[in-house]
Amino acid sequence: MSRTPPEGDADDSRLGQPGPPLDHRAPFYMGFVGAVGALVAYWLLTNIAAIGSTLILIVVSLFLAAGLNPAVTFFERRGLRRSYAVVVVIAAVLVAVVLFLVAIVPVITDQVKSLTDQAPTWFDQLQQNQTVKDLDDEYDVIDKARDYVTGGDFVSTLFGGAIGIGLRVLSALFNAFIILVLTLYFLSSLDTTKKALYRLAPASRRDRVSRLGNRIVESVGGYVSGAFIVAMCAGLSSLVFLFAVGLGKYAVALAFVVALLDVIPMIGATIGAVVVTAIAFAEDPKTGILCIVFYVVYQQVENYLIYPRVMSKSVDVPGAVTVIAALVGAALLGVVGALLAIPTAAAVLMLTREVFVRRQDAR
Repeated sequence: MSRTPPEGDADDSRLGQPGPPLDHRAPFYMGFVGAVGALVAYWLLTNIAAIGSTLILIVVSLFLAAGLNPAVTFFERRGLRRSYAVVVVIAAVLVAVVLFLVAIVPVITDQVKSLTDQAPTWFDQLQQNQTVKDLDDEYDVIDKARDYVTGGDFVSTLFGGAIGIGLRVLSALFNAFIILVLTLYFLSSLDTTKKALYRLAPASRRDRVSRLGNRIVESVGGYVSGAFIVAMCAGLSSLVFLFAVGLGKYAVALAFVVALLDVIPMIGATIGAVVVTAIAFAEDPKTGILCIVFYVVYQQVENYLIYPRVMSKSVDVPGAVTVIAALVGAALLGVVGALLAIPTAAAVLMLTREVFVRRQDAR
């Protein structure tokens, strides 16, 4: 008994038999796929470069969220729900910032104004130095520097005029607001975000990936908290020292500068010490010499006593790797890159030891 072939079979017979699949090793196929991949990569790099400033805000927010997470965990261990713990930590940070602005900023502003007013006197004192006088006679350095600093065009040249100052202030405020909002969001959803990312790993490796990821987040958080503690030590010690040597009228402003610069790895503390020492020399050479002695001694104490103790539980990076990471980070992203370089290097080293080295040892 004959059977009528289905309609699909009849169509297949009329269209012919399908041919073999494309050869993935064929030159045309490989060239086409390679060209498409190169174009897609170029497109991605172009767009990443276009949104570079936004990505920096996101990275800074993640960095701050990881740094504040230990405080949130502290309240969680004492029975507070994470949402409430996040609110408490953010509220504490905002209160600290407001108190700083109300109590410290006016003092810093007055002392900066005093520093600016004293600048012409310091230039006159520099002219009494024979070496500086010879350079000034030949190149007119002092007069040009005095006119540039004390003239009305100094701030305009620095910031691009009054409109430029306004735009920079608005941009800084807007970026600060964006960072605050993103930090709050990342901090509140940090556990959920981590779990979602960990689920991308295969089930057989998910536990190990989760442990490594949590370790990295804890390392970054510990580094941020440690950097803040080290900077506070530098600022407070500078404040006490400056009052002791008779620079009380500039002490708060200069101590704030030292604390702020001390956050920058490698060179921040040195830059802060140079700034303070230069102003001390302008006031009194003996005070300048005392500043040199103090900061040389303090940096040894910070490098070999304070920093290792504070950072011992957060990052474990050899000195050479620290220097290289900071240089590379600064070259790529400036100050932000230098700040992120050390915890990033610590994370890479940990992953290398836990994944690659262990795999090599098992062979």
